[in-house]
Amino acid sequence: MQEQDDITTQLEDLSCLYEITKSLASATDLKECLEQTMATLDSMKNMENGTVTIINPLTGKLEIEVAHGINAEGRKRGKYQIGEGITGRVVASGEPIIVPHIAKEPKFLNKTRARGDLSNQMRSFLCVPIRGGKQVIGALSVDRLYKDGISGQAEADLRFLTILSTLIAQTTHRIQTVNQEQEELRVENLKLKRELSEKNKINDIIGNSSRMQEVYEMIHRVVDSNATVLLRGESGTGKTLVAKALHYNGRRKAKPFIVVNCSALPETLLESELFGHEKGAFTGATERKIGRFEQAEGGTLFLDEIGEISHAVQIKLLNVVQERTFQRLGSGKSIACDVRLVAATNRDLERAVKENSFREDLYYRLNVFPVYMPALRERRTDILLLAEFFLEKYARENHKDIRRISTPAIDMLIQYHWPGNVRELQNCMERAVLICDDDTIKGIHLPPTLQTSESINSGQNPLSLSAAVENFEKDLIIEGLKKNRGNQTKTAEYMDTSLRIINYKIHQYSIDPKKFKISSQ
Repeated sequence: MQEQDDITTQLEDLSCLYEITKSLASATDLKECLEQTMATLDSMKNMENGTVTIINPLTGKLEIEVAHGINAEGRKRGKYQIGEGITGRVVASGEPIIVPHIAKEPKFLNKTRARGDLSNQMRSFLCVPIRGGKQVIGALSVDRLYKDGISGQAEADLRFLTILSTLIAQTTHRIQTVNQEQEELRVENLKLKRELSEKNKINDIIGNSSRMQEVYEMIHRVVDSNATVLLRGESGTGKTLVAKALHYNGRRKAKPFIVVNCSALPETLLESELFGHEKGAFTGATERKIGRFEQAEGGTLFLDEIGEISHAVQIKLLNVVQERTFQRLGSGKSIACDVRLVAATNRDLERAVKENSFREDLYYRLNVFPVYMPALRERRTDILLLAEFFLEKYARENHKDIRRISTPAIDMLIQYHWPGNVRELQNCMERAVLICDDDTIKGIHLPPTLQTSESINSGQNPLSLSAAVENFEKDLIIEGLKKNRGNQTKTAEYMDTSLRIINYKIHQYSIDPKKFKISSQ
């Protein structure tokens, strides 16, 4: 009789494995085929609550991939540290475990709460490791109700689940390999499209200089990774634009992009802003606040002026970067986060580390992939390109028909040393557009700091009246020569003056009329 039962069980096992193998062999979606496998275990083997738990490589925690008969809320609760509970022990040890009566096992945590009150149930729990090569990558577990209690049947079920876990591991590896290859092809395709269609330009970042081409190359290399990026450079060089480019050109673009200016908030408020707080955590905390790390879940968090944060905040930030978990102020509960971190600073962090004003361990955690933004004076070939971009932008915003920048004004822009970088140039062009009532930006429309050679060197000397008049005269004469193709007689008539005065001024300002003979109006 026993022998007949064993043969029946073996036939059932073979029949069940056959159905599962058919499903796994043709599967292209991992979650879908695993759910079907767990349903087959329930219908053909009376193995309830079939669950596949996998190690999350980002958090290092065990998380439920599929769970038959367990609702979404239960699956969300089913997270374990390696070594925690029965499932955690199986993954840590690599050995299967049978719990004869889960109601009597204190280490059985029942985090999913799917089984209700266990006290009146004679329910057993079987759990086997899932191996990916030599490493344990997760666990397969089921519930089983044995009519006559634990017997040889439980051992047979454990062997059956071990065979099944091997099939699941092979299928997981196959589907992940295919998905990885498809993702690599997608990334390579995107890279080629960027290179062919936009010649390395990214969104609103303007510049064709060799220094900016280096920046574009660095962005393309890291845009689709999860690596922490540290943007270095002077204030006003465009670090925020690069942070946006990293987010909106990457795989997280559909998720939030959250910006925090670390220098704009005091230490206590910054900590609450980043990590959130519970009601009553401190005086004035009248309700729970969700921090920026939670708001940025799945997306990108941009920490501007990271060099200005205090030591206390540095310690908490280091924990988030290392462990990918944090706690709200006033709470002891750890919250896991999946956030791409981009930081920026204009400080010399290496010096700050030596002076003990910035933690060395946090510096190395942030400096995974540094991108250096060049100052505007180091990319002078981009100045005119940027100036024309801002001219078009502000002329459109202010409903003005300003079409070009005069040659003397261009010379002033090119020669100036731009201590405020692109931000200063932007403000300069906005001011010029507001002042200009003609169709051309002239030197007189530019700020006084750009008007004289002394200001180019020091940036402090005021504009003299004589220099302003000379610049204005030179600007007008050059514009006249351009409109009349270098013809001095027509230029004199155009400017309502004599040919003698025009010739004198051309000589005085060292203007070469021949340069304008082929110019169009």
